[in-house]
Amino acid sequence: MQSEEQRISRDEELIALYKKDNDIAILGKLYDPYMPLIYGVCLKYLKDREESKDAVMQIFEKLIDTLKKHDVSNFKSWLYTLSRNYCLMKLRSEKNRHFQEISPAIMENDGFSHLENEPDLEQNVSKLEKCLETLVPDQKRCVRLFYLEQKCYKEIETATGLDNNKVKSHIQNGKRNLKICMERNG
Repeated sequence: MQSEEQRISRDEELIALYKKDNDIAILGKLYDPYMPLIYGVCLKYLKDREESKDAVMQIFEKLIDTLKKHDVSNFKSWLYTLSRNYCLMKLRSEKNRHFQEISPAIMENDGFSHLENEPDLEQNVSKLEKCLETLVPDQKRCVRLFYLEQKCYKEIETATGLDNNKVKSHIQNGKRNLKICMERNG
């Protein structure tokens, strides 16, 4: 049984060798001991055995390019985070593609309200639009892309030219500023 230090040392050696030789067999040797962990992460989020098996292989394919671009000091935790984010992005993209059939019983419900009957909703949308305009340009752009266009961080990075930390910061600060503005305006 390997100690944690031996595992980290072995991983660092394999990463360096992979980056130097660009040999997928070396990457496979690095990835292989973590496949059960990755499968478990995928199963936790995706809740489907076959989809999780596919995800384990897709994460390996993603690793081929991604690992070259990062300096990784603890491969196990980095790979865990990469896998979790992969699953969350997969779930998010699937959520945007699924349509649910609406039963006729709901459509014919007497309690169904139309937008004309909802002046508060229209007022809130109007306030939200005004508050969006008060944000600094980068915050406004990141918030629009993330919440309204449902783009992932990576897509926002590409669209704006900002790094990942800046994108996250602008979204978080923009959301907080919107909340403050909405509360201030009733």
